[in-house]
Amino acid sequence: MTDLLQSLFKSGDIIDLILLIMVVEVIALLVWRYLTGTGVAPGALLPFLAAGVCLMLAVKFALTGQDWTHVATALGGAFIFHLADVACRWKSTE
Repeated sequence: MTDLLQSLFKSGDIIDLILLIMVVEVIALLVWRYLTGTGVAPGALLPFLAAGVCLMLAVKFALTGQDWTHVATALGGAFIFHLADVACRWKSTE
């Protein structure tokens, strides 16, 4: 089991698995919203999830030894999407 985890982390495949889980989560949330009419609005999910994807990509780039500019770009994207998420939430509370 330890060898499997070590392999997943060294190759960066653990991040691919996490991203797949995130896709399943989004599908579940959208299906829930469709079936019940309750839950998070799809538009509100976008900046939140995009920030998470960017963070996961930054980790993958770091784990796989990519150039620092890839990590920095992914982190910059996460920051921009985080700001967009905060702005959306700020407007909705007024």
